[in-house]
Amino acid sequence: QVRLVESGGGLVQAGESLRLSCRTSGIILSVFWGNAMDWYRQAPGQQRELVATIESSGDTNYAESVKGRFAISRDNAKRTVYLQMNALKPEDTALYYCNHRSYKNLWGQGTQVTVSS
Repeated sequence: QVRLVESGGGLVQAGESLRLSCRTSGIILSVFWGNAMDWYRQAPGQQRELVATIESSGDTNYAESVKGRFAISRDNAKRTVYLQMNALKPEDTALYYCNHRSYKNLWGQGTQVTVSS
C-alpha cells in the first residue's frame, strides 16, 4: 500500500525557517525516482495550490510567491522529498501536502505551517 506522510510543520514567526519532509512507503525505487514530486499547500477557504516541483532529473520549479525562499529536494534512496522554507511570511500559513506524479489521487494528511507576524 502506497503512503505519503508529511512532517516538519509548526508555528514560527515571520522570517524564520522550517524544513518539511514527505516520506513515502510502498513505492518501488524505480517508480519513485522515475517521476516528479510536488509540494502543494492549502490555506483555509482557498484552493490547493502547487508550491514546488522536483522532476526525476532534479530540475525544480516554484510558484512565484516562494521563489528565492523555498527549496525542494529529494533523496531517492530514502524515497523522501523535502521542502526547505526560509524567510517565512504570514501568507505562507497553510496545510502543506506532497504528491507523487505516479499517484496523483493519493494524498497524505498534510503538515500544518503557521507563520505569525
